[in-house]
Amino acid sequence: MKEYKLPNGEFQRRWQKVQERMHQAELDVLLVHSNEADFANVRYLSDYWPIFESAGVLIPAEGEAALLIGPESETFARDRSRIKKIYKMIEYRESAEPDYPTIKVDTFEGIFRKMFGNKKIRKVGLEGYQIFPLPIYESLKKALPSAEIVKSNLVSDLRIIKSPAELAMLQESFRISEIALENTIKQINPDMTELEVVGIIEKELYTNGAEYEAHPQYVLAGKNSTHAIGRPGYQKLGKGRLVQLNIGGRIAGYSGSVGRPLCFGKMPKRMRQLVQAGLDLHQKTMEWMKPGIIAKEIAEKFFRYAQKIGVAKNLLYGPCHGLGLIEVERPWMESHSDYPLQENMTFQVDTFLYTQEFGLRWEDGVSVTKDGIQSFSNKLQEIIEL
Repeated sequence: MKEYKLPNGEFQRRWQKVQERMHQAELDVLLVHSNEADFANVRYLSDYWPIFESAGVLIPAEGEAALLIGPESETFARDRSRIKKIYKMIEYRESAEPDYPTIKVDTFEGIFRKMFGNKKIRKVGLEGYQIFPLPIYESLKKALPSAEIVKSNLVSDLRIIKSPAELAMLQESFRISEIALENTIKQINPDMTELEVVGIIEKELYTNGAEYEAHPQYVLAGKNSTHAIGRPGYQKLGKGRLVQLNIGGRIAGYSGSVGRPLCFGKMPKRMRQLVQAGLDLHQKTMEWMKPGIIAKEIAEKFFRYAQKIGVAKNLLYGPCHGLGLIEVERPWMESHSDYPLQENMTFQVDTFLYTQEFGLRWEDGVSVTKDGIQSFSNKLQEIIEL
């Protein structure tokens, strides 16, 4: 089985681009934060993905970056990280808060002395602000009491435009996800529980080369399918009920997800109508996506078309969100999104409709090309009755 890895040059280009943008923002240092669930920014810069603990990347405006880890992860980090300078810090420990009296750890004061000497640090950017923990913030403030600390989206903005290597990883993740989707559909029956199907999905993902799941697999039957975000349980799939599958595998950190609604037996009339309307809306969205189009124009067309075909009341959101290291990432495509689509942006076209009795999601990945889009996934874009 092939192992997929990005080349070292990919990371070196990222560090250079980050430092170029730091100069533009007049930042002396950028502190990037990630945890096990939202690992993207740290993995983007280091290829390191924390487990139990959290992690950070400290980037000076000039010079070499450093990876910040918890006390237990040194051997794992040294085997995985593309950043060779690594510091262990108590602030990045796991949430049970062990004291580690036998492990020597670093501090921000000591790290800044090693990296900057006597140079004054005036302005610090925080990346990952939404998940930035208070213990790390308080420790940073103690080390730099006079520095200005500002929110940064510098790294997440860089992640929006994908390199050829990133596009290749996404294509492979979708290839595996589609294989898992097709093979899962061949094996399931209405007497299985949602969780039994998750077991089949995970076997298919890992057997076909995934390094991990792109997200917790969605197998949601009947009323559970109304959950736009939900977890599978012990409910049986059943006959004549909508079953929502969203299947995604991860390759070299990159995530894709393929969403398909299905039913054992013939779909009831109202269900079939809504499933078909969702597919029509889904495919229309992809027709509207072209480079140079302002994102909100696509969102406006999406909601107008939903109104035209009588399903506007069944929408929760739409029509797209960014795609990359996380299956849902910046930028979202909403009615106030004023950015233009650009070549090598990547999106999940995510069409979710629901009623009180059932919900459905059609979901596929695309990349923006010079004259339109390229689909990462397009199999089984049809009414699925088993």
